[in-house]
Amino acid sequence: MASTVREAFDAFAPRMRRRPDVEAHDLVAADASDRLILESAGLDRPESAREMRPSRAFGHPKQHIPEAPTATSHVGSVVVVGDRYGALALPLAAAGFRVLVHQDALSGERAARLNAVAVGLAQASDVDSIVVPGVTWHPLDGDLFAGATLVLMQLPRSLGALDEIAGLIANHADPAVHVVAGGRVKHMTPAMNGALARYFATVTADRGVGKSRVLRASDPRARVEPSAERPGPSGRRARPGALTWPRTEHDEATGLTICAHGAAFAGAGVDIGTRLLLSVLDQAPDASRVIDLGCGTGVLAVSYARAHPDARVIATDQSVAAVASATATAMANGVAAGSGSAPHSPLSGPPGVTAVRDDALGAQSDASADLILLNPPFHSGAAVTARIAPRLFADAARVLRPGGELWCVWNSHLRYRPQLEASVGTTRQIVRDPKFTVTASVR
Repeated sequence: MASTVREAFDAFAPRMRRRPDVEAHDLVAADASDRLILESAGLDRPESAREMRPSRAFGHPKQHIPEAPTATSHVGSVVVVGDRYGALALPLAAAGFRVLVHQDALSGERAARLNAVAVGLAQASDVDSIVVPGVTWHPLDGDLFAGATLVLMQLPRSLGALDEIAGLIANHADPAVHVVAGGRVKHMTPAMNGALARYFATVTADRGVGKSRVLRASDPRARVEPSAERPGPSGRRARPGALTWPRTEHDEATGLTICAHGAAFAGAGVDIGTRLLLSVLDQAPDASRVIDLGCGTGVLAVSYARAHPDARVIATDQSVAAVASATATAMANGVAAGSGSAPHSPLSGPPGVTAVRDDALGAQSDASADLILLNPPFHSGAAVTARIAPRLFADAARVLRPGGELWCVWNSHLRYRPQLEASVGTTRQIVRDPKFTVTASVR
């Protein structure tokens, strides 16, 4: 076991990989922001947090910056949120800390478990059965943060995700909690300070180091300004301006009530690619076994289920936030069949929408679906990559029955049609606008 967190990170980082997420020479599993977050927590020696003197906070040049350390040597457990592939959790575990982790992406959670085996912290096993001593995975809820005194976080891309996380920390953590949240400077904005300041009285920014930076938050406002609180819809106390998650909005064009947690793509709206596919969804086959692959908030799954009440529809996504959002959207529109980590059996449950967390279509049987709907992502975390869609096309081809169809919407400049022809089968254009193309590919 490494004697310090820093030593563990330096030993582990070169051996860590992103698999089963996409891999490339310019996509890494651990970077300078991970190292900076760990160092800024001051866990190796309490005085280290004082040595990294903070600068002015983004957007708050006159804000007073306290000199108190972020953490002390008595910290025995750490909550980690947004760890991409284990670069935060595994060094902490190696240094003897108990680590409670939330990872939104299933591919990231599986990569962390596999990396634990690669660095010698765990024994090899089926990926979801790998036990990492000192590390446990948890949902994003109040129980994760109950009594926490130190929270480390890779800043999420979405301000909504940051708001949801910050609210949970402020409402459930110890009053003395310290939050150390970091990222690459190019992905950070002053609005992140504002999202944290909604819930914490003290928010500061350290100087950038190696193109990375950390934000520090402490003094939850619920603790220091009790008179400013008001009852929230759940009965818990909420600060003025605080958002309720999941957010719910009614979309006039589709007639849908859309529910979205903070990390869900497009929030409680409908992105323009999905809207184009919805405009021709009535032309899709009348199918009994349907999958919305990469479902997000479940707009496609719910729309199809409303038009085809007897269809069994699986809304699948690797994101915890997406699955929770799709479940809530299905319930809000009266077409929910169930939810969980995997369907009871491949597309043989009750009619309606079942939301499941899965890496692509890994839990689905070969030749089990009549129709798959897909709006493929082109981001892996903050990185833009064209490597995700081809994998989804191949999985769709495996899961479609002969004669089944993949209806896909994609950015026209990506020219996916040859890949769809090669992976799935004969592909025809359904509609195209200046930015997007909808195609149907027959297996």
